[in-house]
Amino acid sequence: MTDMFDAIVVGGGPSGATAANDLALAGRKVLLLDRAGRIKPCGGAVPPRLLKDFDVPLDQLCARATSARMVAPSNKAVDMPVGDGFVGLVDREVFDEFLRTRAANNGATRIDGTFEALERDADGTAVIAYRPKGAPRGSEPVKVRGKVIIGCDGGNSAVARASLPESDKPRFVSAYHEVIESPPEGWHGFEGGRCDIYYQGHLSPDFYAWIFPHGDKTSVGVGSAVKGFEMRDAVARLRQQTGLDQFKTIRVEGAPIPLRPRKRWDNGKDVIVAGDAAGVVAPASGEGIFYAMTAGRFAAESAGKFLDTGDAAALKTARKRFMKLHGQVFMVLGIMQWFWYRSDNMRERFVKLCMDKDIQQLTWEAYMNKELVKKRPMAHVKIFIKDTGQLLGALFSGKKRDAAATGIAKA
Repeated sequence: MTDMFDAIVVGGGPSGATAANDLALAGRKVLLLDRAGRIKPCGGAVPPRLLKDFDVPLDQLCARATSARMVAPSNKAVDMPVGDGFVGLVDREVFDEFLRTRAANNGATRIDGTFEALERDADGTAVIAYRPKGAPRGSEPVKVRGKVIIGCDGGNSAVARASLPESDKPRFVSAYHEVIESPPEGWHGFEGGRCDIYYQGHLSPDFYAWIFPHGDKTSVGVGSAVKGFEMRDAVARLRQQTGLDQFKTIRVEGAPIPLRPRKRWDNGKDVIVAGDAAGVVAPASGEGIFYAMTAGRFAAESAGKFLDTGDAAALKTARKRFMKLHGQVFMVLGIMQWFWYRSDNMRERFVKLCMDKDIQQLTWEAYMNKELVKKRPMAHVKIFIKDTGQLLGALFSGKKRDAAATGIAKA
C-alpha cells in the first residue's frame, strides 16, 4: 500500500466523473474508482444549461424533446410545448462513459473495481479498500490512501454509511425502468420528440411513470416509495396500455433514488459526498443529472480548498453553496409532491393546472435556468389564485365524499 492520492472519488456516475475531472484539471492526483457496468435507471433528461456549464458536446444527446405530455388518471392528456428551447436526452450507458473517459484523459487514474471499506492508516490517513474487476475470488482487496475521499456511489452510498451519521440517511423512492427499442413515429401516439409523464395511481401510488424517447431506444419507467409496490408489474401495465409491449427490451435497471438532500455531506475530517449519495435529486420531478454534476463540482472545489489549507471546515462549503442555489427549489418541489401526488383526485387536478399557459411558461423557464422565476410577479399571483381554487375544490370534494360515506354508514 504505497499509492497516495490527493483525492479518491468513489463512483463514476455524472457526479463522481465531474468531481474527478475538475480535480484532475486542477492538477491534483486523482483516483476514480467505479464499478463497471452499473447503470442507474434514469429518464436521461438534461437542460441546455448543463451542456454549457459542464462543456458537454451536443453529440452526447441521443434525442431532443420539444414538449412534455402530462397524463391524468382519467387519461386526459395535457401537452406542454417547450417553446424556443428543448430538453436534451442522454443514454446513461453512453453519457456516463463519456464523462469517465474525459476525466481519465484529463489525468485522473481510472480503475474498474468495487469499493469494500473505508479504513484508517496508522497516522489516521483515509484508506480505501477495493476489489478490482476480475480479481480472483477470495483474493485480498487492494488498498490505496487518499488525503480526501469523495463518495459519489449512489443513494445507498457505502462511503456515506461508513462516515456519516446513520440518523441522516434519507428516505428513498425506488426507481425501475426498461430500455426498449423505440417504436416507429406515431405508434399508438408515440412521438420521438415528446416526453410522456403518467400521473396515475395504478402505475405509481405516490410518484409517476414515464416514457422518455432516446432516439432508437426509449426509457419506460416508474418510481415509488411505497414498500411492496410491484414496479415491474407497473411498467408492464404501462407498456401494455401504450402498445410498447410489442417492442424488444434491451436492458432493465433499478436503484434507490433519495427524496431529499442530506443534512450533512462531510465527516468534518476528510470525507465528503455528492450526487445521489448527498441526496440531490429534485422532489416531484426526480431530476438528478444536473444537480448531481453541480454537487460533484462543488465537492471538488471544496476538496481543493481543503487540500490547499488543511482546514476541514472547507468541506462544508459544498452543501452550503448547493442549498443556497437550489434549496428553495427543492423545498417547493417537495411541497408539490406531498400535496399533488397523494391521490388520483389530486393528480387529476394537478394535470388540469398544467393546461395553464402561465404555469407552462414558468415551469420551462425554471427548468432551463435551474432557479425559481422571479421576473413575472403577476404570473405568480395568477398561479397562486388558480392553485388556491384547486385546493378549495379538492377540500370541498373531500368533504362531500366524507358526508356521503357518513350517510351510507348511518343507513
